[in-house]
Amino acid sequence: MSRIHLLTPRLANQIAAGEVVERPASVIKELLENSLDAGATRVDIDVEQGGVKLLRVRDDGRGIAHEDLPLALSRHATSKITDLDDLERVATLGFRGEALASISSVSRLLLTSCAEDADQAWQVETEGRDMNPRVQPAAHPQGTTVEVRDLFFNTPARRKFLRTEKTEFGHLEEVVKRLALSRFDVAFNLRHNGRTVLSLRPAHTEQEARRRVASICGPAFVEQSVTIDQERGGLRLWGWVGLPTFSRSQADLQYFCVNGRMIRDKLVAHAVRQAYRDVLFNGRHPTFVLFLELDPAVVDVNVHPTKHEVRFRDGRMVHDFLFSTLYRALADQRPDGQAPGDAGSLAGAEALQSTGPVNTVSGIDAGVFSGQTRMPLHEPAAGWSVPPVTRPEPGQLAAATRSYVDLYGEPAAPSMPMAEVEAGEVPPLGYAIAQLHGIYILAENAEGLVVVDMHAAHERITYERLKQAMDLEGLRSQPLLVPETLAVSQRQADCAEEHAQWFARLGFALQRMGPETLAIREIPALLRQADAAQLVLDVIADLMEYGTSDRIEAHRNELLATMACHGSVRANRRLTLAEMNALLRDMEQTERSGQCNHGRPTWTRMSMAELDKLFLRGR
Repeated sequence: MSRIHLLTPRLANQIAAGEVVERPASVIKELLENSLDAGATRVDIDVEQGGVKLLRVRDDGRGIAHEDLPLALSRHATSKITDLDDLERVATLGFRGEALASISSVSRLLLTSCAEDADQAWQVETEGRDMNPRVQPAAHPQGTTVEVRDLFFNTPARRKFLRTEKTEFGHLEEVVKRLALSRFDVAFNLRHNGRTVLSLRPAHTEQEARRRVASICGPAFVEQSVTIDQERGGLRLWGWVGLPTFSRSQADLQYFCVNGRMIRDKLVAHAVRQAYRDVLFNGRHPTFVLFLELDPAVVDVNVHPTKHEVRFRDGRMVHDFLFSTLYRALADQRPDGQAPGDAGSLAGAEALQSTGPVNTVSGIDAGVFSGQTRMPLHEPAAGWSVPPVTRPEPGQLAAATRSYVDLYGEPAAPSMPMAEVEAGEVPPLGYAIAQLHGIYILAENAEGLVVVDMHAAHERITYERLKQAMDLEGLRSQPLLVPETLAVSQRQADCAEEHAQWFARLGFALQRMGPETLAIREIPALLRQADAAQLVLDVIADLMEYGTSDRIEAHRNELLATMACHGSVRANRRLTLAEMNALLRDMEQTERSGQCNHGRPTWTRMSMAELDKLFLRGR
């Protein structure tokens, strides 16, 4: 080993490039962030050979002053922060001041810029071999153009790790899409090998923003999503979350933005998974485009060289806010197509793209992209008595699994045929007309035909009532004849002791027997067959990672879901029209009734226009 010495600027920049410049997509990310920070309203991106041959980004931002051009290519040179206070309240996308230096060390870089109110544009050019900037006059309107050619030309070992042109461009296009979703007010144009791939105009209204989301994520996502805009305690969450029936086999349609910065965060992912847990089919992933706004002082963006991750000062508060907002938004979906108190916020769910996982309709009426009108929930026709929907009283846990008619009594039949009922008085799911093969309920509403999977629908209704009854009765504890001892780390024992009251409310009685020993003295009676020791360890791990845990509730709900499944009407059971109509009315009042306990859809609809098209009527 040689003596200690200073690295050459070129080698130091190339080492930094190993962190910042992984592939062409990394370069585009850094250049676009600089353009957005410079106040650009239009960004044009030209790419050749997946970005390896050429990456050109042109913007109409504030530009760079002539005397600052050479400095812009130096390490740790930035206009975005000046002292520690700025670093603790970062409001820009870039701030480390090493991106351009790192990029120029592994490419041939040409930067041309004209600052505001400047009479002359200037350009600076460097190559990775010598890193000596050469400045000269140029012709350029206000703004900046950065050309990066021959990426990794002087580091062939790095170039060997690049994938095919198609793969590299796919990563680059995804970066552009993510930034385009984070800044609706900026126009983005992307060309690859001379062909236009993306052309996105600025979006200044909600409808224009929805169009941009549809252009990037597909119209089916917007049509099958719920609009969210909630604010509480200095936090604001807005955007779109996909309905559970529009899930994906991969987590490839998930965009989360914090103060204008697209991130991937474990805490956020955990909160979203919790919110979808009760309505998502096993192995499927939710879809969302969400934006979180909060005080920059309570979020640290300086935790990763590529700034893909953040750290929240109060992670538990952020987690609880995300979970509760998304959970309520999904629970509030009813067959009337309108979330309570949020009129006009939902989009249609009629169209499906070929990549969609489930070929079904969720029951939400079409919105701005399909031109259909929503049908509000109205009172049923005169003469129809609706069974009251009440919360189960304590002690009714077993009763919640009884058969549907036994639970609600025999409702009266409608006093007039459907043809004589005025359209404004028809409930969203309409009135039952038949039962198909003992499995499906056929009903007609004002729009057309409704098909309901009676077992799946009743399973969800029963499950929700079981959860309500359990919430009223609570999780009762059962003492263990022989307390179970757990060997844990001191940090785990401290966490369990700190959350002792929380464990007690969930039916566990834990006692600390030593610095690294816990004893389980009581467990929830409902979970007596579960592995109590492993469950406690898993809960402690969640508390240490996220500040919260839902594992006990998840185990409880698994048992309740099994009870609901066995207590629901089975296939091939013949129901009367009164029984079928009672089921339809209850679906309209039950949270998450669009999916069964396993995430499968419970009903679908075909409008008269779709039926007419199927039979070529009107042609």
